[in-house]
Amino acid sequence: MEDMEVDPQVEVIARPNEENLIVVSDSDSSTDEEDSSIQIIDLSDRARRSAVGNAQRQLIDDQFVGHSYTERLLSLIHTVQEMSRAAPVLRSSQTSTTTTSEPSISTASEGTDAVAQPQTQTEAQPQTQTEAQPVHPKPDTEPVSESIQQTTPAVNPAAQGGGDDEDGETCSICFEPWTMAGKHRLAALRCGHLFGYECINRWLYGGNKCPQCNKKAKRDHIIFLYARKLQAIDNTEEVQLKKSLEDEQRLRRMKEVETAQCRLQLQTIKDENTRLQKEVEELRRLKAQVAFSSSQGAALSLSQRQDSSSGGRYVFSTAVLVSQAGGCRVLAHCERLGCLLASQPSPQATFLPGFGVKKISTANLKPSQYVPIHSKQIRGLAFSQQHDSLLLSAALDNTVKLTSLMANTVVQTYNTGRPVWSCCWCHDNNNYIYAGLCNGSVLVYDTRDTSTFVQELVPLGSKCPVVSLSYIPRAASSSFPCGGLIAGTLDGGCFWEHSEGTAYTPHILPLESGNCTDIQVEPDSRHCLITYRPGRLNPALRCVLMELNRSPHSDNGQPPVCSCSPVQTFTAGSSCKLLTKNAVFKSPAGEASTLVCAGDESTNSTMVWDAGTGALLQKLPADIPVLDICPFEVNQSSYLGSLTEKMLKVYKWE
Repeated sequence: MEDMEVDPQVEVIARPNEENLIVVSDSDSSTDEEDSSIQIIDLSDRARRSAVGNAQRQLIDDQFVGHSYTERLLSLIHTVQEMSRAAPVLRSSQTSTTTTSEPSISTASEGTDAVAQPQTQTEAQPQTQTEAQPVHPKPDTEPVSESIQQTTPAVNPAAQGGGDDEDGETCSICFEPWTMAGKHRLAALRCGHLFGYECINRWLYGGNKCPQCNKKAKRDHIIFLYARKLQAIDNTEEVQLKKSLEDEQRLRRMKEVETAQCRLQLQTIKDENTRLQKEVEELRRLKAQVAFSSSQGAALSLSQRQDSSSGGRYVFSTAVLVSQAGGCRVLAHCERLGCLLASQPSPQATFLPGFGVKKISTANLKPSQYVPIHSKQIRGLAFSQQHDSLLLSAALDNTVKLTSLMANTVVQTYNTGRPVWSCCWCHDNNNYIYAGLCNGSVLVYDTRDTSTFVQELVPLGSKCPVVSLSYIPRAASSSFPCGGLIAGTLDGGCFWEHSEGTAYTPHILPLESGNCTDIQVEPDSRHCLITYRPGRLNPALRCVLMELNRSPHSDNGQPPVCSCSPVQTFTAGSSCKLLTKNAVFKSPAGEASTLVCAGDESTNSTMVWDAGTGALLQKLPADIPVLDICPFEVNQSSYLGSLTEKMLKVYKWE
């Protein structure tokens, strides 16, 4: 190629979308000192990089250039790259001069002439220019000044938009695309800037700073990355919107929590308001009943009013709500603890099912505490005369339990095997307790033996449930000196005379069969009150007061017989659907008089009679039937408590 008369002229023209223009013009020369004149019009780094790359590829692929001349051109291009890497960007105003006479550098024509032509046109163009323009050599001493015409190529907007994507694919040192493998693979420093591995490795060999940010860097800081193209997306607005959304969601959650709390408070206030409204209605009913009772008391006969005015009467004191849902059954009084106990179902049946007792203080007549005891309904409560806080209870869950009210804990449980309807203590020996079963039997337990019962008192007649148990202590009395247990069933009653130890002698009491509902005893006077429900012969509720007696020893050697005889009969209403408990006790007026109290279902009231005269002293109203009656004393004042399914009404003797 060097022996040719006219060497091909190689001209590399930038594309219209490029901002740099590099033109290399080659002509024949007779000496090896021929130089080439190169002009670089630099408008941007990216355009310069593109033009240099195109020139390099064009010269390498040019088939008319010889091997030695190609090496010189490659060396020249390498020099241009080194200059562009180390020197600032050349401006369009700079002028390039040449020292040789034969090689010439020309700029591309404006407009469409600057557009790169296909391969055939590029190869043919140098020959045409060589023929049209003859070469005029000039002496070496005469400087040649080439006029430089600066041309601005047409820029395609679409190409400009795509140029930004190439910034994430080229090395900022050599401006060549990095690769996924090899010496120029993608690498990064700790500061985050990306380079080709070979370039940054050579750069840090002579320095210790990042080429872009001048932060300290070492060759050990180089790490390899695996990405074909990197591009940072501006997501500032997206991050702000996400933050605003999170703030809004957080505020919304806070508002939802506040709303839930407000709803809960509102529901609590509504429940409290409902409860207070019910209490107000209950108090209004009680007030109306008290007024009605006063009017009825004024309508009593003159003799009854005289008796009540001379001996005193019961006046309504207060009403205590025991159970809002109902279910109360029996009532008991503990003088040593100063409290009343009313059986009721658990107020928190969902969390703590079962039945227990509600403590009601006799000092202020207010409920204080609920004590859970049994799993089913309680049918009997009794206190010991010696144990201050030991409560005996019987329930339909086949158990008899001893509960310490000081600790509010069950201390002993006896399993009877059958539902228990009643219970009581032995007043002659407090180590023994009695449990009346549903089959008519009475089990005797010793509190010192926790295993099983010590004796079973088998009924002589029918096997009806034992609805009441009362113990009469021994006393030196000519009429009734013996002590024992009176067991009342639905078919009658039996007196179990208690001898020494565990010996019991049964005595059938002469009672009406089939209609007995309750037997209560007044131990001091040896009187017992038997309640009969209405029947065919007697259509009204009857309470018969009987006196216990014992026949003397006979000459033929037969044992004495214990019996009872009627003293007074009291008549109430014509309805008796519930097994209510009545009471017989000494009158607070004294003078050895006795009062009889019984609940009347037909009038929902408590009837108070004088046991001596049989006169009706008072009729204490109630809104629902009275189930149990219990007299008690507090600070030398006498009170009477009547229990319904929900309420406890307390009356004071005045």
